[in-house]
Amino acid sequence: MPKKRVLLGMSGGIDSSLAAILLLEQGYEVIGLTMQMWENDKDDPRKLSKEVDTIHEAKRVAQKLGIEHYTTNISQKFKKDIICNFINEYIEGRTPNPCALCNTKIKWPVLLEKANELNCQFISTGHYANIGSENEVFFIRKAADKIKDQSYFLWGLKQEQLSRILLPLGKYTKEQIKKIASEKGFNNLVHKKESQEICFIHDNDYRRFLREKNNSIDDDIGKGNFISTEGKILGQHMGYPFYTIGQRKGLQIALGEPMYVVNINASKNEITLGRREDIQKKEMWVKNLNLVKYNTVPQGFEAKTKVRYRSEAITSFLFQEKDKIKVVFNDDVFAITPGQSAVFYQEDDLVGGGIIE
Repeated sequence: MPKKRVLLGMSGGIDSSLAAILLLEQGYEVIGLTMQMWENDKDDPRKLSKEVDTIHEAKRVAQKLGIEHYTTNISQKFKKDIICNFINEYIEGRTPNPCALCNTKIKWPVLLEKANELNCQFISTGHYANIGSENEVFFIRKAADKIKDQSYFLWGLKQEQLSRILLPLGKYTKEQIKKIASEKGFNNLVHKKESQEICFIHDNDYRRFLREKNNSIDDDIGKGNFISTEGKILGQHMGYPFYTIGQRKGLQIALGEPMYVVNINASKNEITLGRREDIQKKEMWVKNLNLVKYNTVPQGFEAKTKVRYRSEAITSFLFQEKDKIKVVFNDDVFAITPGQSAVFYQEDDLVGGGIIE
């Protein structure tokens, strides 16, 4: 009987490389695919140089493992769907979540398309998450490593993708993966620096990135007013796109006590500052829904909801109204941020998610 073929997204790092090793040990025929996200030096010479290294490293790993390896240029789609969205969201006064959007619109759709071209039955990555199924419905489950768990970024996946996904790292902790890598002779990957949170911003300075991609942003938007929750002008800021809800540091204004960004009004170029209690909320609306485990949820469905990747999942109740869900929390939640992903869990199972309105 021929082996089942798996198309694996490979970055040249420890996680995707160990995913390849584990899949091979499980008896699959593995084919590697690296996605080229940058077209030329004009996009970002630093990222292009790093990406060339990534492709070469992925090829070296594939060669060492004796598997086929391909690259595919997705630079135009990545620029349109991820980079432009990232910039536009800040211009609209929101804070985007490019990793969740990339998984939804780029990584998994491209993997599935290429898998069909290469006659692969399955698709895979080095994500720390698991796949569950009930009554022929597939969904994401949290990883064994709760600190490394990346299920939060996968809320946008569809059944056609979920039904063909293999996630070999989901049952391991990061430390176990490092140990396996060392045992297999990949010590260089163990000590390789992990990529930063936003893969397309080399220094994680999104303000520099916005200015670089839109060099008239300071002239077009300009300085605006900081105001209090009562509407009193407190001082001036550098322009609303350079701030995010919950921000406390870097405000460059002294008010005698810690103050936080409570609201961003893009149309007026105003930023409201308040105390910590002013930014605590118990309700939010979520749009752009993708329900995964169930087609619909009953009114008042109890779920644990995460409002950002590193936050705790908090007990909440979901009330669906047409294409949106109102989320009511048991406790106050700090800095609910429009544009970020809200992800709903039932125990370890990902029920669905959407974008905070």
